[in-house]
Amino acid sequence: CNAIFMTFNFLVYFKVQEAVEKGNLPFAAARAQKALDKFKNTKLAIAITGESGSGKSSLVNAIRGIDHTHDKAAPVGVVETTMEPTKYTYPNNPNIEIWDLPGIGTTKFRAAEYVKKMEFKRYDFFIIVSDTRFRENDAKLALEIQKIKKNFYFIRSKNDNGLRAAERTQRNFNKDQTLQTIKDDCIESTCPKVFLVSSFDLSLYDFKAFYDTLEKELPEKQRDALLLALPNNDHMTFCYRSNDE
Repeated sequence: CNAIFMTFNFLVYFKVQEAVEKGNLPFAAARAQKALDKFKNTKLAIAITGESGSGKSSLVNAIRGIDHTHDKAAPVGVVETTMEPTKYTYPNNPNIEIWDLPGIGTTKFRAAEYVKKMEFKRYDFFIIVSDTRFRENDAKLALEIQKIKKNFYFIRSKNDNGLRAAERTQRNFNKDQTLQTIKDDCIESTCPKVFLVSSFDLSLYDFKAFYDTLEKELPEKQRDALLLALPNNDHMTFCYRSNDE
């Protein structure tokens, strides 16, 4: 397989590759640096919302590629008390921001008030997290996000716990069937599409499908900036294959 792994877009990659093949290394380096600078100057604000204890902080850390002991990590296992959004940035690109929003249930606001208080228009897209069924508040929030014409994604967290519980209690345990049951349960409750995610191992479940969806739906500059900032994991690397493989 003659596979090329990259986060640059095709045009940039092939211009750099051509310069390298011709021995014009200064041009190749300058072109690559220009592309990197463009991506690093692209701003992206991602909002993550969900009730306290839903696994938001673990997800915030996981998608930034840092563990809970990192000095820039979101605190895990702490009861949510703040009524204000908390900003976290990617270690290699501070222009990509992840905002941890207090859960709508924590604030006691109505959905429309919550959207205004949390300044939803400042964010580029939203991740709604739950470790159980998505409830009425989540559906109301999704409707408010639709009104401002922003994308949102439902992520079901802590699926490892559900699998372990099913394995202990079901005589004929089937992992794939259990995961599908978890997903179907979420979908029936309010959600059009749900991604199952493990913050402890992003290669499991639907995380790759989630980022494939972002790759399709984000504007090009924001997509490239986000892909460039992602943790260096094989499952999140895009593989462009040549026609002669």
